[in-house]
Order: sequence, then structure tokens, then C-alpha cells
Amino acid sequence: MALERMRTLGALIFLLMMARQAAAHGAEAHLFHSIWTIDPWIGTPLAIIAFLYGRGSWKLWRRAGRSRPVMAKRAICYWAGWLTLAGALLSPLHWLGEQVFTFHMIEHEIIMAVSAPMIVIARPAGLFLWGMPERLRRWTGRAMRRGTVRSVWRWLSGGTNATLLHAVAIWAWHAPALFDAAVDDVALHRLQHLSFFATAVLFWWSVFWRSNHGVAAWHLFLTMLHTGALGALMALAPRVLYVEQTHAAAAWGLTPLEDQQLAGTVMWIPAGTIYAGAALVMAALWIASAGRGVDHVHRIPPL
Repeated sequence: MALERMRTLGALIFLLMMARQAAAHGAEAHLFHSIWTIDPWIGTPLAIIAFLYGRGSWKLWRRAGRSRPVMAKRAICYWAGWLTLAGALLSPLHWLGEQVFTFHMIEHEIIMAVSAPMIVIARPAGLFLWGMPERLRRWTGRAMRRGTVRSVWRWLSGGTNATLLHAVAIWAWHAPALFDAAVDDVALHRLQHLSFFATAVLFWWSVFWRSNHGVAAWHLFLTMLHTGALGALMALAPRVLYVEQTHAAAAWGLTPLEDQQLAGTVMWIPAGTIYAGAALVMAALWIASAGRGVDHVHRIPPL
């Protein structure tokens, strides 16, 4: 037992020494030759929501009965969203994004167009509550039921408001001066990722749970248009706009302009395809509902 503890302590000291040797974006430390990121401001929240969801799932699974298939499907969606989010922020993809603009864009699109919608589809809030200690669960539940909190949430997650907030976050952070500043400043970089994820959650919540299918399709179409336009501006720009982000491109066999063009193309086409595909699905559901004479607000079918 003592030998095992010594080995564990030695391993921790070794990892911490390596983490101090490499840093990027100010205070973001990396492990294993700058491959894996360890940032407590990112890793801790991810660990907490994973623990709360897992604990809440375990508590409710025993009581679920016939609802277990629904819980299982939602769990698959949640963990797919959580794993892609953790992978984007902590895996070698994040390190690559610090070196190459194209990978940075891939990281952002995973956060906004993959992780966020999967977590929203899972609707994990109830399981988060059940994962909390009883006193905290009761206090949080009462806070969530307050009229002010509910009104603010309804306003933020309304279709038009959520779409505009998400658009503002995307366009503001992709202003060259602010984007390059986030590359150099760890606090800004964290805030950038938080803004992308939080507004994406609001946007996808409005799409899946607040709007009828026709309105949801419209907001998805608008988002595809404006993100595609931003990506096209980056891809077709005749000069480098993001100087700091692309300064290391040569080490990866790219010119700074080529790196920027590839990053813009990622936002323009692959990410746009996700929004377009979701819009087509919503439009098809809207047409099907209209054919059945359903005229009330109808969200996505339950899992």
C-alpha cells in the first residue's frame, strides 16, 4: 500500500512538473509534451456536471421502470455531447487549435454545432438536480421556480432572442482584434468558449423546445446564412485578418492566408451543412404536422 502511494505521488509530481514546462494562451498548461490541456477552470466544471448527471441518473434509473428506454436514449445524447465538449476543450485538438487556425475553428464548431445540441436534446437539468445533495437540490429547485428566474429564462431562450444572442457572440468574437486578443489572453479565451457554448445552448433550446417546427427551421436557416457569410468573408479575404492566430501556420506547411482560408471554409461549408440539415429536418416535420392539421406549437418528438 505504501509503495502504491509513493508511485502515485511520484506520478503526480511528474505531471505537475511537465505542466509547468509548457504553457499556451497565457496560463493554460498542457501535459504530455503540450498535447493534453489541464485547465481547472474548464476541467472542474466538466467534472462537476459529469458527476451530477451520473449520480442523478443512478438515483432515477432504479425508479424509472418503463421510462428506462427514454432515459437511456437521453443519456446517450448527453454523454455524446459531454464527450465531444471535453474532447474539444481538453484533448490534443485544443492544442492543435492554438497552433493552427483551422483546428481552432473545428474546435469552435464542435462546441456550438455538435456538443450543445446533443446536450440540449438530453434535457439534463432534472438529472443535475437529482445529483445534488438534498438541501442544495431543494434550494436550487425553489430558485428555478421563481417568477423572475423563469421570466429571464423564457426571454433568453425565446427563438428570436436566442438566435440574435448567438449571432452576436459569433460575430463579435470573430472580429480580428478580439479573436487575436483571445489567443494571447487565457481569461478572454475561456470567456470566448463560454460565450459560444452558452449562447449555442440557448439557440438550440429555442429550436428544439421553444419553437414550432416552422419557426425553428427559419432560425436555423438564418444562422446558416450568417455563419456561412462570416466563413466566406474569412475564406475569400485577400489578406490575412487574424495575424496572431495564424503566425505559426508555416510550421505546419501552410501560409497564414491558407490557414485563414481553410478555417473560413470549415465555418462556411461543414458547419453550414449541420445547420442546413437541421433546418431541413424541422421543415419536413413542419410540413408533416401541417398535413395532419396540427397548428399548435409542437417540439421535437420525445426521445
